[in-house]
Amino acid sequence: MLHYLGTRLLRATVSVVMVVTFVFIVLRMSGDPAIVIMGADAPPEAVDAFRTAWGLDQPIWVQYISFFKAILGGDLGQSMRDGRDAVAVVLERVPSTLALTVPAFLLNVGIGIPAGVYAALHRNTAVDRIVMVMAVTGFAMPSFILAMLLVLVFSVNLGWLPSAGQDSWFNAILPIATMGFGGAALLARFTRSAMLEVLGQSYIRTASAKGLSWSAVVWRHALQNAAIPTVTIIGFMLGGLVAGAVVVESVFSWPGVGRLLVVSVSNRDLAVVQTIVLMIALTMVTANLVVDILYGLLDPKMQSQTRPARA
Repeated sequence: MLHYLGTRLLRATVSVVMVVTFVFIVLRMSGDPAIVIMGADAPPEAVDAFRTAWGLDQPIWVQYISFFKAILGGDLGQSMRDGRDAVAVVLERVPSTLALTVPAFLLNVGIGIPAGVYAALHRNTAVDRIVMVMAVTGFAMPSFILAMLLVLVFSVNLGWLPSAGQDSWFNAILPIATMGFGGAALLARFTRSAMLEVLGQSYIRTASAKGLSWSAVVWRHALQNAAIPTVTIIGFMLGGLVAGAVVVESVFSWPGVGRLLVVSVSNRDLAVVQTIVLMIALTMVTANLVVDILYGLLDPKMQSQTRPARA
């Protein structure tokens, strides 16, 4: 188990380093922060002084080494806009993002798994077809299209809910619904597939032949084995919710980390963007690492795949 965890942890570390490196390079190739922040009409001397103050006059490889040295020392830099610590700028937006992502995740799991299980147990019925139509629709529809449709129906036409801002909990309903519908649809689809595959196995027929009730067969045997692929999807969804908040928060003008990322990219606020990307990468990698651990616990055969062969 220790070798299994060590292998996964090494992969997670490499993934984070690669993501942060890619963003570091792309940000510096996409435009000069000094021009964006100081303005095109700023005197050349002021622009040069800004570059020197923030180390932007150094070769990119020197900036890269300094950047990683600072990260290892726990320093993610300061915002070029106001000089505040980049971590503090991001952390003050985290509660607003969690106010959307946590309920959306609970909505994903609370609707997606029961719907998928019910559809599998009632295969080829009207309920199964309805669930699958909604699952395919939710999976295929981009979140920004769904967000605009919800605004058009519930805000513009019916006037029931606000379309933007964070004035009350009513403002969170449409963003949560947008993030929750797609995830629940995806989870329902994969849960149904996993359940159908498990229900067709010989050990299910054996358990039924031994006299166990159908509910006992489903709960004790089918659900446990179907949980293995379902856990994988849940892990991807956890990371996807944080990344998906970028679109949803922008559409609904929600003052969270996602909207801060969009604004910081347009402003070339490098330290803030890098901090947000690092946070998202760590969230996604941690979620996948937890999934790998659960995968190993649910299916011990997975651990043997990472063990070195014996001579």
